[in-house]
Amino acid sequence: MIRSGPIRVKVFPMQKVIPPELRIDVTAKPLVLSGAALSRADGAVVLLEKTASPGKALQKLPQAAMWRKLLRAHQRSGQESPILVTRLPNRSQTLVAVGFVKPGASGFERLELAGKLAKEVLQPGVARLQLHANEFTAPGERAAALEAVLSAVLAHAAPMPEQKSKPAVAHDLSHVDIADRASPLYDRSRAMAAGNHLARWLAALPPNVLGSIAYRAALQELARREGWSFKFYGIPQLEKIGAGAFLAVARANPHRGAGVVRLTYKPKRTRQGAAGIALVGKGICFDTGGINLKPHRGMYTMHGDMQGSSVAVGTLLALTRLAASYPIDCWLAITENEIGPNAFRPQEVVRALNGVTIQVVHSDAEGRMVLADTLTLASREKPRFVLDFATLTGACVNALTDRYAGAFTNRAGLHDWLQQTGRHSGERVWCFPMDEDFDKELECPGADVLQCTLDSKGDHILASRFLSRFVEASVPWVHFDLAPSERKGGLAHVPTEMTGFGVRYAVHLLGDADALDAQLRSLA
Repeated sequence: MIRSGPIRVKVFPMQKVIPPELRIDVTAKPLVLSGAALSRADGAVVLLEKTASPGKALQKLPQAAMWRKLLRAHQRSGQESPILVTRLPNRSQTLVAVGFVKPGASGFERLELAGKLAKEVLQPGVARLQLHANEFTAPGERAAALEAVLSAVLAHAAPMPEQKSKPAVAHDLSHVDIADRASPLYDRSRAMAAGNHLARWLAALPPNVLGSIAYRAALQELARREGWSFKFYGIPQLEKIGAGAFLAVARANPHRGAGVVRLTYKPKRTRQGAAGIALVGKGICFDTGGINLKPHRGMYTMHGDMQGSSVAVGTLLALTRLAASYPIDCWLAITENEIGPNAFRPQEVVRALNGVTIQVVHSDAEGRMVLADTLTLASREKPRFVLDFATLTGACVNALTDRYAGAFTNRAGLHDWLQQTGRHSGERVWCFPMDEDFDKELECPGADVLQCTLDSKGDHILASRFLSRFVEASVPWVHFDLAPSERKGGLAHVPTEMTGFGVRYAVHLLGDADALDAQLRSLA
């Protein structure tokens, strides 16, 4: 006889869900690049501007003859402007990596080089690391290159979750000394690194550790730690207000712990007339595909289908650390998409929170369902700007690969700003069209809108048009389809498969309140 009873969902201890803080002291102060200075460090990165004669740039370094000899060896092997790595013959046996930065390098190019340099120097025994850069031709290039290396070092040093019987050996890094004047640039780098670490850590947790219930508990603990307010719209509340799109997805869960989390940051001092912004994230803690079950390869990394939410909360953390001058609401749609007798099915019609009726086409298009009601909640608060993040469609990966994210907005006048921010930050985005005639593909005889189409042609665009129905027309809104959220070997300066892509971008987009105000005023 099979005995039935309540299903018990294990909630893991908080320390297994929230990442540890990265304890690395970072200081920036003028420091002459000399043999004596390098001997006081265990490791160092030296950045030189790439020229037609790299040997001349090496001439200015301590132990110049040794570096020129190393360069000639690399050139004989056919490598152009390589990374040069060696230990200096000093008392500390300082491990030094020299990198050549292309003049006018893009943000991505700087970060990609920085990631390679960080991998070389972040070795056991390197506790104190120095970052040096010789003078660059263009103003600001030197500091930007140093900031990229700092970001890469912090990304490589950040621990990731593991449950091995024999834990991996941790790095020894405790101090980073930047040979430059103190600058808000480096403070921002540290804040972005903390947010990116949080986003990656949460996305890498296995699904039996980070389910809906454990995720909610972790976010509540984070809110207490960071001084955010916390509100949870659970299943009973969502049923009461009529959030039928979200509820359809959560229906097959063996628990009633799914829901929408609202985290709110309020600055100590608010800019005069500064309305808040909203961050929205898709938080599918595991996606089976539902009744339209995914194949094995497609399901294997679906514990990371909540990375839109982890990027949103990582962005909130970074902006909090930077003391943003405007209020921020962070709305996270948290559930699983399970398979079972109660799973929502094709041809069902559900009513979303704003009254729009949706005909279900495919249960693996669950992300746009939970975002529909969450965007409605967020935009009803009339924020001045809404950004949502989601690992939403395979079509966006097919269009852009896993190197760019797709950007979609109900304000076409933002396209240049969105793409320029990607080039500057190093997390690149590409803006897709959002013309109204795409809606014809989602017309439905039995409901207000189809959830998606059967052939998935242009699904990244159609998904965005679908989502636009749930954002108040008066609210500027940008949707990011996070195609680069998962990439084998990492991306740019981030070494892990779960990349946390979007935190760095969003901080560049939102971190300058004056620039944000100017962009939004331009839409009037």
